[in-house]
Amino acid sequence: MMKTINIKTRNIFALRTTAILAFCIFLASCQPSSSTKKDEHADNTADAKTVDAFITETSERYLEVAREINAAQWAYVTYINDDTAYLASKANERLMAFEKEVLAEARNYKDKPMSAPTAKAYANLTLGKVLLPPDTPAERAELAQLGTNMEGVYGAGKYCTPKKGKKNEQDCRDLNQLSDVLVKSRNYDELLDAWTGWRTVAPSYKKDYVRYVEIANAGARAYGFSDLSASWKSGYDMPSANFEAEVERLWTQVEPLYKSLQCKVRTDLAKHYGKDKVPLDQPIPAHLLGNMWSQQWGSIYDLVTPYPGVGDLDITAALVKSKKDAVAITKTAENFFTSLGLQSLPPSFWQKSMLTKPRDREVVCHASAWSMDSKDDVRIKECIEPTEIEFETIHHELGHIYYFLEYKDKPYLFQNGANDGFHEAIGDTIVLSMTPGYLKTIGLFDKVENNQKAVINQQMKLALDKVAFLPFGKIIDQWRWQVFSGKIKQEDYNKSWWQLVEEYQGIRSAVPRSEDDFDAGAKYHIAANVPYTRYFIAHILQFQFHKALCDAAGFKGPLHECSIYNSKEAGAKLQTLLAAGSSKPWQDVLEEAIGTREMDATAILDYFAPLKTWLDEQNKGQACGW
Repeated sequence: MMKTINIKTRNIFALRTTAILAFCIFLASCQPSSSTKKDEHADNTADAKTVDAFITETSERYLEVAREINAAQWAYVTYINDDTAYLASKANERLMAFEKEVLAEARNYKDKPMSAPTAKAYANLTLGKVLLPPDTPAERAELAQLGTNMEGVYGAGKYCTPKKGKKNEQDCRDLNQLSDVLVKSRNYDELLDAWTGWRTVAPSYKKDYVRYVEIANAGARAYGFSDLSASWKSGYDMPSANFEAEVERLWTQVEPLYKSLQCKVRTDLAKHYGKDKVPLDQPIPAHLLGNMWSQQWGSIYDLVTPYPGVGDLDITAALVKSKKDAVAITKTAENFFTSLGLQSLPPSFWQKSMLTKPRDREVVCHASAWSMDSKDDVRIKECIEPTEIEFETIHHELGHIYYFLEYKDKPYLFQNGANDGFHEAIGDTIVLSMTPGYLKTIGLFDKVENNQKAVINQQMKLALDKVAFLPFGKIIDQWRWQVFSGKIKQEDYNKSWWQLVEEYQGIRSAVPRSEDDFDAGAKYHIAANVPYTRYFIAHILQFQFHKALCDAAGFKGPLHECSIYNSKEAGAKLQTLLAAGSSKPWQDVLEEAIGTREMDATAILDYFAPLKTWLDEQNKGQACGW
């Protein structure tokens, strides 16, 4: 079965749509090959057509192709069977042929004079590509096959051990089951077994990955890039070297906050597991942080809660108590956006979205937002349950939906986020406004605690996900950029990976690792070739957006207490940001919306200022660092 994903949203929802993301990579592999000889027909076409006409025509043609592919893919992921898979596959084949034709013609306009809007549309069409195919059909076929193989190995991966008491039988666990151990268990050895167990999967595709990098780099060079990482970094409206420096600058801003959090978490883990297992002068053992990749630590909140039992809000229990079903939960999220002055969701949203898991068929439950016709037919696909996670997720997904609706009148090539971090940041910006005060206002709680201890608890819980994620969000691509450029050789893959993990995260493996292992490959986005820096950027931008919107709302208190709910002034600023889409360089969009041309992490520091003060007090006398 061919896996598919909405072409309007591919490269946007990687974290929330992992079950169907692989196909976006397959699409990328079907772009046109470069050739030393220009296609004669394309040359004639270029002579007869202006760049403006080419961009206008391409944008209009994309609209028609998008409608077909989206309809076929929606049918497949909400009604999985052989027939819908076949229809989606055929639609995808037509899309590939179309993209190959368009990008082949686009090369003929590369050096033509362009107006600013046309140049931006051309850049959106041709830059920032995840994968560029090499010249020969054989290598293109091999590249596609390698990608399929790697994603297949990852998706089917299991850790098997002899079943207790039964000869010749094995107990096999997949990623979800092994991750569940890391979330729930507090037994050191059980955790280590699950962590190391998942890492037995990736080595079986390391050889494929080495070859994949080789061919992918050849494809990138055929399009004039030094290597594939240069293509990835070309989509940020600045030179690649400047973008790398920008990411490093942002990390430098947040590094002190992260290190304070890491120090306190390490101290608390040492109290639970013992200093022999968690030495206070070394990086934290990776398997103790409640997550398979140590990227978010919220699952160990019970071990590091500053003030147990103070101010903790059980949103899941409140949703169950209020008897809110999927529609009611979604309407609550919609109400937040309409309170800002944004439009109500179109009637078709409620008629066509899939908000609960059907009982009569197989579907893909991973949450995603869809723009079906690049106009008003917008939909959510999510199997909503009355839980805190799903409550936050629907707010996040509606952030994508309202982005779609605000830029719907732009030409197709401008219908995307200003950069790939913007789209992910919008919904999470709204989630930051889901303060205890907001939850009380909408009737989910009768009363909330607002004392200092409650604030510290709430901030710690959020920081375990938001702050803990930052270095991980950076190093995934930092490792890959160096692999693609050749700075990291295949014989040093694992050593280089752990050097980055220890340097930036202050985390280590509790057991020896070698080049027989492939621990970077334990993450899906490596197997599926999905860029990851967008999530680092989104975590910076969401706090920056939150502060700007709170300023617009006239809020004067501590940033963590701000909710923009009911603020039409904040809504107007948000609409300015969303309506621009990708019609201008992101720096221009940011300046017009919030008055600055730079991404900046100061807002994160402002938001978590109470926690940082508390952490530094708690860390006095500790040997922080590693």
